[in-house]
Amino acid sequence: MSIAENVTTYLKKIAAGNCFGEPVTLVAATKTRTPEEINEAIAAGITDIGENKVQEFRDKFHLIKGGNRHFIGHLQTNKVKYLIGKTCLIHSLDRDELAAELSARSVRAGIMTDVLIEVNIGSELSKSGYSLAEAYPAYERLRTVQGLRVRGFMAMLPLSDDERLLASLADEMRALYDRARTQDENIVHLSMGMSGDWELCLAHGSNMIRLGTALFGERRYPNA
Repeated sequence: MSIAENVTTYLKKIAAGNCFGEPVTLVAATKTRTPEEINEAIAAGITDIGENKVQEFRDKFHLIKGGNRHFIGHLQTNKVKYLIGKTCLIHSLDRDELAAELSARSVRAGIMTDVLIEVNIGSELSKSGYSLAEAYPAYERLRTVQGLRVRGFMAMLPLSDDERLLASLADEMRALYDRARTQDENIVHLSMGMSGDWELCLAHGSNMIRLGTALFGERRYPNA
């Protein structure tokens, strides 16, 4: 199917919302995708796009026609300056050092930067993020940082065939989100679910999913 057909298909699939009937935001993960492909997705109804790499974010920024711009990849502190004022949401606030840099740059620019706290819910050595035990104290700490507005949490479930384990981890993320949401009206996003596990994540309370291959097909690496 074409990109436009895939977009239509997935927007219909999520139209009913998550397991709580909450609206679901579909963020198109556009790593390695051309501006033409991204614009095709936007024309078909995608409202939110997310880049993993700062270089791609910069190179494509003025070539994309509309869309809310998310940054969804690991972020080095020395690359923060390229994103300030250009993102609607940074999904990958994974350490206090990054929060300090985001804060300093945001205050200097006179803006608020919306962020999600990244949680390493599977305790994987290959992934960054706060541990589940650290996540709520990190939220309480970071919500008071100047120039930052914490909007929720992001997680990537581990690759596993154990659906009970994945469901349990997703439920823990939803419990964390609900705990913060009860006392903070700024908490509105639980970003969890990608092309391989989005259905499970919606069934356990995610309200924002990040789909790449489901919309665009397998990634192409032109320089590989």
